[in-house]
Amino acid sequence: MSTIGTSDNPLRVAIFGAGPTGFYAVDHLFKQKDLVIKVDLYDRLPTPFGLVRGGVAPDHQKIKSVTKAYTRTAKNPNFRFFGNVEFGTDITLNDIKKHYHTVLFTTGAQTDKPLNIPGIDLENSHAATEFVAWYNGHPDYRNLKFDLTQERVAVIGVGNVAMDVARILSRSIAELEETDIADYALDALRNSQVKEVYVLGRRGPAQAAFTNPEIKEMGHLADADVFTLPEEVELDKLSVAELERTNDRTIQKKVGILQDYAKNEPTGKSRKLIFRFLVSPTELSGENGKVTNMTLVKNELYQTDSGTLRPRSTEKTEELPVGLVFRSIGYRGVPLPDVPFYDSWGVILNEKGRILDKGSKTPLTGMYTAGWIKRGPSGVIGTNKPDAVETVNLMLEDLKAEKTWSPDAPTVEAAEAMVAAKQPRYVTWTDWLKLDEMEVARGKELGRPRLKFTEVEEMLKAVGK
Repeated sequence: MSTIGTSDNPLRVAIFGAGPTGFYAVDHLFKQKDLVIKVDLYDRLPTPFGLVRGGVAPDHQKIKSVTKAYTRTAKNPNFRFFGNVEFGTDITLNDIKKHYHTVLFTTGAQTDKPLNIPGIDLENSHAATEFVAWYNGHPDYRNLKFDLTQERVAVIGVGNVAMDVARILSRSIAELEETDIADYALDALRNSQVKEVYVLGRRGPAQAAFTNPEIKEMGHLADADVFTLPEEVELDKLSVAELERTNDRTIQKKVGILQDYAKNEPTGKSRKLIFRFLVSPTELSGENGKVTNMTLVKNELYQTDSGTLRPRSTEKTEELPVGLVFRSIGYRGVPLPDVPFYDSWGVILNEKGRILDKGSKTPLTGMYTAGWIKRGPSGVIGTNKPDAVETVNLMLEDLKAEKTWSPDAPTVEAAEAMVAAKQPRYVTWTDWLKLDEMEVARGKELGRPRLKFTEVEEMLKAVGK
């Protein structure tokens, strides 16, 4: 057979996970003008775009516009999409090896890190990922229930996801009606009785992970006043020294915004959004199995041997009455069948994107990973682009060294026949475009960006599957 990457023998690549990383990988593969490459992008959901669709907050439509670039990538005639096809359930690694030269896993970090404190499993204590997926209309989470009759809510964590949760809980219905939030979530939030939302950070304001646009936006909510405690946003000596050393203007601005919020007075808005720092929850307690209270310990910062500032608990504690809790302290990937997994970090076992054998720690021929499932949940959407490029470059390097699989039937037709036999109700890119058009049209009738389909069967029926 001719050299792999020619018109007679195109490089056949399977990618699992149709989120940003998957599309960035596809785009970089198609930029290789000296190679003929055919890419099949799989996703277990009928819809593409991963966290852009199911994770980005509905009131951040500008961020979602990145999908326009992914749609341009999908117009390449050498691209195909297989939605509603799950790796390990519908098709296996052995199936893939028969039809492709290489595989790339970009399945993201789908679950939350646990918070191991007493009472964390009480009713009304949830992972933030569940709430985010619920209000974004993710089919796996649409039937969850959240007790929005509670007046006081705590969000544990100060990353951008925690900010999204706090902001959605604090938005007015008029603001939410302008978004693509799931219709059932909009109905539930319309009846929300939430009055106070506490966002809790274990370190100080200078170490908060949220971005400046996120914290600045909180000061412009239509019906929520924002507050911080003066003593908690006053920088300690170690943070002052660190800021003087780095002269990081972004962090300086962030601290300034938070300190300005400490000067706020109530304006009569119906909700309060309170940011707390240097506090950690140590226990949830409740009545009749439901959360009613959170015990907080006050922290202080200390400098590690490596120079980083870390929190440690003091003897000071306080009680915070809350009836609903969301934890947002980090995320983990989910293991895939026949793919080595590094459980301690919640990622696929890899070196710069080459998947490693669990025993020998040597690269496995033809197997790669990129994105959060490769490095852990860090950065923003765009951070996944150089990450995907790094992995694809290693894939191309291995191609030159003839380190690929030798598939029995490396043709488009054979792969499609395999998928059709294993999962006859697979969704094509053309199907998705129809679904997208319908969602936008349904939203337009209501004056909204789109009205999502939120059930897999509903999606499949809509495109005639």
